[in-house]
Amino acid sequence: MKRLLLLIAVSISTILTAQNVLTPETLWKLGRVSALGLTKDKQTVIYAVATPDVKENKSKRKYYSIPVSGGNATEISNTDGLLADDKISPDGKYVISSAAVLIKKVTGADLYADLPKSNVYVYTFLNYRHWDTWEDGKFDHVFVTQLVNGKVGESKDLMKDEAFDCPQKPFGGNEDYIWNPDSKHVLYVCKKKFGTDYAISTNTDLYEYDLENGITKNLTEDNKGYDIAPAYNSKGDLAWLQMKREGYEADKQDIVVSNGKIKLNLTQQRDDIHVESFKWSDDNRTIFFVAPINGTLQLFSVNYPGLTKMAVNINQITKGDFDISGIVAQSGNTLIVSRTDMNHAAELFTVDVTNGTMKQLTHVNDDLYASIGMVKTERRFVTTTDNKKMLVWMVYPPNFDATKKYPTLLFCQGGPQSPISQSYSFRWNFQLMASQGYIVVVPCRRGMPGFGTKWNEEISKDWGGQVMRDYLSAIDDASKLPYVDKARRGCVGASFGGFSVFELAGMHEGRFKTFISHDGVFDFRSMYGTTDEMFFENWEKGGAYWEKNNAVAQRSFNQSPSNFVAKWNTPIMIVQGGKDYRVPIEQGQGAFQAAQLRGIKSKFLYLPDENHWVLSAQNALVWQREFYKWLDETLK
Repeated sequence: MKRLLLLIAVSISTILTAQNVLTPETLWKLGRVSALGLTKDKQTVIYAVATPDVKENKSKRKYYSIPVSGGNATEISNTDGLLADDKISPDGKYVISSAAVLIKKVTGADLYADLPKSNVYVYTFLNYRHWDTWEDGKFDHVFVTQLVNGKVGESKDLMKDEAFDCPQKPFGGNEDYIWNPDSKHVLYVCKKKFGTDYAISTNTDLYEYDLENGITKNLTEDNKGYDIAPAYNSKGDLAWLQMKREGYEADKQDIVVSNGKIKLNLTQQRDDIHVESFKWSDDNRTIFFVAPINGTLQLFSVNYPGLTKMAVNINQITKGDFDISGIVAQSGNTLIVSRTDMNHAAELFTVDVTNGTMKQLTHVNDDLYASIGMVKTERRFVTTTDNKKMLVWMVYPPNFDATKKYPTLLFCQGGPQSPISQSYSFRWNFQLMASQGYIVVVPCRRGMPGFGTKWNEEISKDWGGQVMRDYLSAIDDASKLPYVDKARRGCVGASFGGFSVFELAGMHEGRFKTFISHDGVFDFRSMYGTTDEMFFENWEKGGAYWEKNNAVAQRSFNQSPSNFVAKWNTPIMIVQGGKDYRVPIEQGQGAFQAAQLRGIKSKFLYLPDENHWVLSAQNALVWQREFYKWLDETLK
């Protein structure tokens, strides 16, 4: 009998162990939740769930409704008539939209009508390619169309003959053009610069078009940095996100409000606040916003005093080891938000704005989570080489046993100035890494918002300096723990993280047994000559490599990983997207060629149809299988 019970116990243990491992295949079964908004009566949330179909290499999308108060979700066939259409003017007379318009002739077919089958591009300007697309001479413009008895009438191009884009490329959407509540003005976001001027500037402004007289006015002409994400309240007061310095894409981002008479920066008082997104309250007195703070993204509020002398106060509404990844809508004292953590993909939650109490609203992935072992995350504070305290997230495998030794990965974040937080990635997934038996060390190194402006800015113009020492401080501190196997340490990362891998490969002094770099910068001169957004390079490097009298630029270019290949001696896998024009293919090719010629065990994973990310399901699964295959070969 005892033997039988023992066999049953072993069988149950084996089943539970099998269930407790998150695999890439399971990760790609999770539904991806995105909120569409509240119904007109503000009682019901409408949301979509996209579920990847790996076999078909695309996602299937379904729509659902659920009461704000909670309960069972109901699948709906479509969202027609359920949500207010904010592209229709408040008076119902017009609709705004965007469409591509041919402005510049750059293709052979456009330049020479008798050669329609030619495949040629002719450029005399920069910004000839951006993110993952070559410039074809077409620009997205905003159009206003009359509605006559509910039918579409005459349309007008608000940007006629202009070689500028709205929505902004590559990531702008219909949030870049909105109605003023007076129905007489359209506001749109645009960087009205062309070619080389566009490539070296971040000066994006808010433009107001007057429907009655056809006059366009720049509302933010005095600010030379980013002005984006405009939103009116019901009174017509305008709020938007602003960065002050031109050319600096990671400047402190604040909420600015204007009532037509005065402008007020609502968040400049807090040095540690970098606003990611915001939403007006229904009563026009408050703005809710999301910002990184101490390794997470949290929900805040700031009061809007209008023309009064009332003090501006910022209040943190939510706290905890999770991310508020987006604000959906308000219903009374309840906000609907999207929330993630390192164990859970996005689900919708309600937040009581009076006390921060949260309640989970959607449960799209509960069944899958029930069979997946959760990883443990904890905060660890490390003293850096310049005697600062740095937050490091430690992620432990499911069923972690402190009496054992585990292979350990140092994760290097991209950006370079983007937060490490309780986010949930479908590629660089900490739960997935830990579930394969790795401890993951995730440092909030120099260059991360949420720890003050100085901390965020200390990475610029010094990529190979203090930030590299921060990485080494993090892995050295973790290596003191008895369960970290110092003989089996790896280093992985993408974008700036991929650069970090290349840089550390030349200076790690035997700490790491393997490296993986995805779309990382390898050679600074080549990068300067082939990347798309030159404002980024000019700011981050401090100038051009040919400026011999520019000490800052010369120091920066001397930090290029390509200068230290002679010190490479560790296996490395290099991943490169063929349509990545932010970190172009030459970077990955150069690094792989150097490793091969040095006789170093190396692998080149090339994804010709992917940009700076990996978006298709099957490509992503190949990526993840090769990722863990490489670690199995070189680390375990």
